[in-house]
Amino acid sequence: MQDSTICLGRLPVRAIGRVRHLTGRLRRRRTGQLVYGIKALTAALLAWTVSGPVAPGGRPYVAVATALLMVNAYTVYRSVANALRSVTAKVVALALALTTVRLLGPTAGAIAVIALLTVLVGPRRTAEGRLQVASTAVVALAAMAGNPMGGLVSPVLQTLVGAAVGIAVNALVLPPLHVDESASAVRDLAHAVGELLHDMGAGLAQGELPSRAHVWLHRGRQLEKHLAYAQEQVRQADESLRWNARCITRGRRGDVTYGELFAALRGVSLQVRGIARTLADSAHDHRPDHHLGLQFLDRYAETLQLAGAAVKELVGPRTEAGSSYPRERLRKAIEGALAWHETMTDLIGRGTLARPGAWHVYGSLMTDVERLLSDLDYVAPN
Repeated sequence: MQDSTICLGRLPVRAIGRVRHLTGRLRRRRTGQLVYGIKALTAALLAWTVSGPVAPGGRPYVAVATALLMVNAYTVYRSVANALRSVTAKVVALALALTTVRLLGPTAGAIAVIALLTVLVGPRRTAEGRLQVASTAVVALAAMAGNPMGGLVSPVLQTLVGAAVGIAVNALVLPPLHVDESASAVRDLAHAVGELLHDMGAGLAQGELPSRAHVWLHRGRQLEKHLAYAQEQVRQADESLRWNARCITRGRRGDVTYGELFAALRGVSLQVRGIARTLADSAHDHRPDHHLGLQFLDRYAETLQLAGAAVKELVGPRTEAGSSYPRERLRKAIEGALAWHETMTDLIGRGTLARPGAWHVYGSLMTDVERLLSDLDYVAPN
């Protein structure tokens, strides 16, 4: 019987890195859930205590519910925006309910008027807010049937207190920062782009263009998912830095969300997709005079591998100084690719490599790689 014990020392470095990445993500998720739980409990208890005197029977359920919504907002800025929308919607709903009760009483007619006014009035882009107004107004009808003014004042006060408590707890008790999520998403995007560049380069060098071109094209199209996810994470990270007390008290104004790097990677990924599409079209073009020359493919493969290494270096480990990425390796990779690009441009211009029917393919590939290198050179640290 063979020993089934796995020796970590023999595992590929990439696999070990992925295991560590997943372990770290799970650990951060559990920590985040614990923090959210503590904040939610704190906000609920504070809202209950502060709003008790203004709630019917000393049971401020509206205040607690509002506080929980505000404290669980993804960012401090989002909690403030949600509070403004929630308070506005409740005030409008309660005022509408009070008016209909006085005019029609707590009847089916009042419910019909509320539904028609909230659904038909206002722009469609605020449909969620209008539905919230309608539901709140209908629920408030019963509360205001016996005491209209009391039924109006108490929910408004509870909503205001709950919103204030939720915002205060969210802003002062470990306010959420999402810089790590942004960095992880941008790193994943860079690795996906770099791996595709490297694999295309290695495949071209091994003469695998006809058999692998469709796979590269599929992976190039899949980069759109990485782009969409990274863009959302960068946006949330930028938002989390707004009105965040941790940025002031801990001197974290230097936190970055990799927005500039993401913009560069977005341009690079577009060029990578263009390269993959051109290679796929060339692989399925059976006209002999449209085939790419072997010398060009060999050197182009080298350029793609250099570009892939450069992309990965953008999100490589920081130096011991902690202030920048390893500049020397990244600069060397870009300069090597740029030098080859100039040589190939000269050879193609003199007609040394190109076949008559393949000029458009050469031109497309060289244009895409030129733009790719230009984006890398722009974002590379000095």
